[in-house]
Amino acid sequence: MCVRGEEAVVPGTGARWLAGVVTLLCLVLVGPGAPADAPLGRALPVGAVRDVMTNRVMTWNICNPCGESSVDRAAEIAAFAPQVIGLQEACVRDVDRIRDHLESLYGLVYHVEYGMVLRDWGRCGGMPWNPGGFGEAILSAAPMTDRVNVEYPDGGSEDRGYMAVTTVVGGRSVRVFNTHFAERRQEAVRAEQARVLAPVVAPYERAVVLGDFNAQPDAVELAPLWALAADADPRCRPSGAHACEPTTDWHSKFDYIFLRGVAALAHGVEHTRYSDHDLLHADLDLT
Repeated sequence: MCVRGEEAVVPGTGARWLAGVVTLLCLVLVGPGAPADAPLGRALPVGAVRDVMTNRVMTWNICNPCGESSVDRAAEIAAFAPQVIGLQEACVRDVDRIRDHLESLYGLVYHVEYGMVLRDWGRCGGMPWNPGGFGEAILSAAPMTDRVNVEYPDGGSEDRGYMAVTTVVGGRSVRVFNTHFAERRQEAVRAEQARVLAPVVAPYERAVVLGDFNAQPDAVELAPLWALAADADPRCRPSGAHACEPTTDWHSKFDYIFLRGVAALAHGVEHTRYSDHDLLHADLDLT
């Protein structure tokens, strides 16, 4: 039997030779290009060129665990091929690798803009005097303009912020925001972050707000955003929080695609083993 991910201790030379033969046979049967932790159920064959879904947006907090393979993360994203992707808890180097894999393995070409709030050697590596950037990123199949990157006055236990760009979704110009609110037990901090974010979303007739808000739909601190926008899931609202599909491994809905002046045609929550947050995507109607 070919078993991946386990290392056998082989004492003798003859046994080592036999193990080598078995390993070679396994490579023939399984194939050298099949990673041990390939995504279940939706992995695309390498080289399966895709076209982006021009009206699809996605949000994904990719950390926890933070050291996952960029190849695997790219495969998860490629299975849905969104026009716009908002990533949270992202290192610049990891996003660059994901972007490269999306192009080289699946033919998906994305522009990228960053909203970094930390330079963190412990999380993102790099040289001690030049640590990697950590925060948010937006990938878009269309060019992006007018990027802003704002750090919240109070991030809570870790610096947090929002970024925004103007890009094209479904053939229409849309302002896209990407944010990460303070951790779960920091309600007062999140409330202040919502009071910072909501007024900059309000002036736009068409806006998409992606992110990890670390709060359930009926949390008081999200009220300023609910006053401006609806979730991509039409059943999900503060008064009907029980109908909202969870987006985390601990069965809470913390991730949102808030829509202002835009309707959702469909949405989906896709479980992944490469993060404790699920992938959340939506197909939009911008007519």
